[in-house]
Amino acid sequence: MAIAKRFAIAHESAFRNGALLRGGVEPVADFNAEALADGSRPQQRDKETGLPLWQCTVIDMDDDAGRRDIGVSVKFAAAVEPTVPKNNTPFPWTPVRFEGLTVLPYIEDSGNRPRSTSPLTKSPPGCAWPRPRSAGGGWPGKGLA
Repeated sequence: MAIAKRFAIAHESAFRNGALLRGGVEPVADFNAEALADGSRPQQRDKETGLPLWQCTVIDMDDDAGRRDIGVSVKFAAAVEPTVPKNNTPFPWTPVRFEGLTVLPYIEDSGNRPRSTSPLTKSPPGCAWPRPRSAGGGWPGKGLA
């Protein structure tokens, strides 16, 4: 049996105390491709689907996360740029919940010491934004639909 490069992971396993979107969604630049005439880089495409890749920065609300692990980049393939819903919480970041997450583990060796890392990727078509909570509030990481 071969081990798959990517494997599925539930949102609750990746972000056990919830996740918050910091900023918006932006295209992933392809630094392996030639620069365009204006000096910008073309958008990277998913190797499996051929769809454009997008990314967002997510704050992991896990109290046990190390300082390097709090900000996570989540990449996903989608034909068009996903729009972020209006944040109706009192917090500066938007609560999010991802469906169809996969992990692609690799060794990061660009620094002084190699370390293992596991970027999260989202299967198409994009993010599953949480529905507005009912009256009663609560912490945005818990009970998101």
